[in-house]
Amino acid sequence: MPTDIEIARQATLIPITEVAKKAGVPDDALIPYGKYKAKVDTAALPKDSNGKLILVTAINPTPAGEGKTTTSVGLSDALHLIGKKTMLCLREPSLGPCFGVKGGGAGGGKSQVMPMDEINLHFTGDFHAITSAHNLLSAMIDNSIYWGNPNDIDLRRVTWRRVLDMNDRALRQIVGPLGGVSNGFPRETGFDITVASEIMAILCLASDLDDLQKRLGDIIIGYRRDKTPVFCRDIKADRAMTVLLKDAILPNLVQTLENNPAFLHGGPFANIAHGCNSVIATKTALQMADYVVTEAGFGADLGAEKFMDIKCRLAGLKPDAIVLVATVRSLKMNGGVPKADLTKGENVEAVRAGSVNLKRHIENVKKFGITPTIAINHFYLDTDAEIAVIKEMAESYGADAVICKHWAEGGEGARELAEIVSKKADAGAPDFNQLYPSAMPLAEKIETVATEIYRAASVAIPTSVRKQLKQWEEMGYGEYPVCMAKTQYSFSTDPTALGAPEGHEIAIREVRLSAGAGFVVAIAGDIMTMPGLPKVPSAENIYLDENGQIEGLF
Repeated sequence: MPTDIEIARQATLIPITEVAKKAGVPDDALIPYGKYKAKVDTAALPKDSNGKLILVTAINPTPAGEGKTTTSVGLSDALHLIGKKTMLCLREPSLGPCFGVKGGGAGGGKSQVMPMDEINLHFTGDFHAITSAHNLLSAMIDNSIYWGNPNDIDLRRVTWRRVLDMNDRALRQIVGPLGGVSNGFPRETGFDITVASEIMAILCLASDLDDLQKRLGDIIIGYRRDKTPVFCRDIKADRAMTVLLKDAILPNLVQTLENNPAFLHGGPFANIAHGCNSVIATKTALQMADYVVTEAGFGADLGAEKFMDIKCRLAGLKPDAIVLVATVRSLKMNGGVPKADLTKGENVEAVRAGSVNLKRHIENVKKFGITPTIAINHFYLDTDAEIAVIKEMAESYGADAVICKHWAEGGEGARELAEIVSKKADAGAPDFNQLYPSAMPLAEKIETVATEIYRAASVAIPTSVRKQLKQWEEMGYGEYPVCMAKTQYSFSTDPTALGAPEGHEIAIREVRLSAGAGFVVAIAGDIMTMPGLPKVPSAENIYLDENGQIEGLF
């Protein structure tokens, strides 16, 4: 098979105006960004449908690959093939992973969203707008302090950092501004990656432009000496930030390789944020189509839990069906096989041993009242005996397991999955529930996720953190859901502990209040809100060839 970018380059795309017509987007609602992508004015759209929501999640990611986005695209194309009016809703990729280790986020093989290279790079500029709005607030905070500090901000308690859409460990902790009186007052600060920005979360959870501005104003940027909060609206930055985001709040319309419509909008990471595309895109798609396929980032322990406990709770949504993606390769790695040995032939026992990871995710998803359908994302070296192990285990939990070959065959390779999932979506999920009630104390919410989903035996929450959580409850934020920031590779905080570890301790290092977004972030273990590049970053192999075409992007 050719590479993803070679497949993308050979694709026959149709003008975005034709994609819009297929999706039911009228001309006056379409704002083209070139020939193959556009923004959509949601206010000008007809609202004549009440679609079924299908969530795609996965087992814990490994270097072997799981293909959650690829499966989402393949399932969407397959639903079109069987005559279902469908919209695909995905997140936008971040530049950090594209040039780091993970690669892009546009799918793979013959199940991609297009134009792949533009989507994975600057796209329509949403991330740049979010970065600019975030850093405008940062600049206005320091400027307010410089010009007499009218809000009496305690320099030791400024919680608002800066952001950059790039992996750069050198910026995690910095001291600034330096250089004397004219540059301001020195203080310790740092950078997060843009996808961890509260602005990103706000954009993805806001219902409209007015709600966006209110949420921006509600951001807490720090505290006074008496420990009362200072809000973004106190700095008078919220209106200008809204101006920067007025176009970014509109969903982006693109197409799959099979010329079917897709919304790509927003991109919070699931290991340090809530990992879902925008509420605006999802709700708009539900009003336009009979079926909406969306995904939640990383494994079901992070993305799916946050999808249901944060996005669905705050937006009044619920999934009608859930797809859980797994691969033979990944389960082998969870069963102890090194990545270098994955091509060394059949290993049924490793698949069986690693299937404890899939088993754990099935158990967890069922806690929300829905039994997932298992999509076995097929690789050419998979054997019938290895696949039989996955099917046997899934069926023991009452879950259907389907071989999917969408990577090689496009939508046709996911036809059986589409048939099964559409019927389940039609039946709905009458028993859907969230993991914890909104009225539960914040510390108990953290403990509930850690014990019920991560299967921790204990949760270490320092006294200082418990005190902070109690203070936020007294300030009126106790009803907020919690957003766990934790390694995506394991149920524990140890990224090397594969399979289904239990009996471990989850240590909460710090908590952050995202008052505008509407949740509390609990940072567990060594997770970083500014990733670093690997020893050999993908950027080393990305270049323009003699014809000016991008090579090495995946």
